[in-house]
Amino acid sequence: MRALTVEPLKAGSAEVREVADPEPAAGELLVEGLALGVCGTDREIAAGEYGWPPPGRDRLVLGHESLGRVLSAPPDRGFAAGDLVVGVVRRPDPEPCGACAHGEFDMCRNGRYTECGIKEIDGYGSQRWTVPADYAVGLDARLADVGVLMEPTSVVAKAWDQVAKVGGRSWFEPERVLIAGAGPIGLLAALLGMQRGLEVHVLDVATDGPKPAVVEALGARYHSVGMREAVAALRPDIVIEATGVPGVVFEAMTGNAPYGVVCLTGVSPVGHHISVDIGGANREMVLENDVVVGSVNANLGHYAAAATALADAELGWLSRLITRRVPLEGFADALQARPDDIKVVLELT
Repeated sequence: MRALTVEPLKAGSAEVREVADPEPAAGELLVEGLALGVCGTDREIAAGEYGWPPPGRDRLVLGHESLGRVLSAPPDRGFAAGDLVVGVVRRPDPEPCGACAHGEFDMCRNGRYTECGIKEIDGYGSQRWTVPADYAVGLDARLADVGVLMEPTSVVAKAWDQVAKVGGRSWFEPERVLIAGAGPIGLLAALLGMQRGLEVHVLDVATDGPKPAVVEALGARYHSVGMREAVAALRPDIVIEATGVPGVVFEAMTGNAPYGVVCLTGVSPVGHHISVDIGGANREMVLENDVVVGSVNANLGHYAAAATALADAELGWLSRLITRRVPLEGFADALQARPDDIKVVLELT
């Protein structure tokens, strides 16, 4: 079968290769790979910035945003041939920390977790793959064309879970959320905000292309002003920051409503320095009981929440998030970001 592989830490090493068909171990599903979402993590691994192959190997099968159809399944595990599934990305460390031992491997304390397509486990960028039944999540059959959005939706499901838990330390009835960034994470965060009945605002630098129309079709409001201006006008109860741009991050932290929650989901580059009034920020956060929380990855509960959110969403709207579909052989094109991209998907079949 064909698979998209890379030699981690070696730029330009990504290529489609013939690899052996996988053999499912006891308790594993055998899955036909249908589609693979491409994100910044894949591009960074392909650029040689990081990544870890499986032990004893030089190459890693790339890809963690999966979608497949079950070919065979162990009995009495809740799956059958023909089911639409995704594979969970992260797995707990072999000698689990307390969080991993309690099923919260997204909160791993010792860093010895593994991740499909990223760290020491082959990813889902192949025409067939296997996954333990415990780390497979079923999807509504109606999501066959858009179910590849499941992994990023699980990330924002966790972000919303974190917001609710932090806000729940006292009375908390938020009305307004500002999402910074109209990429897949930002738009899916907006979707979940709308499903919660909130007034949703999305901020992005794009003034044309698909993003403004996609936000408006959701029933949210689109803004292309600066973050400082946006938070001053809106005074949001919640900010979900999905850009990782340092200046935007800081302005998000200092402009929300009293008792506000800022959830950071974008990963910033290192070595970029800006001048900020940290004393003023500290004063405001303390006196207003504000909270800033980081959120990354997802556990099984978040995947289940994501599956429900996608099943409840309007399929036509979800399909607008996938702006390019590229055959597996065209992976190099898929790994090149374009200005009008929202989500790029590799077709594996």
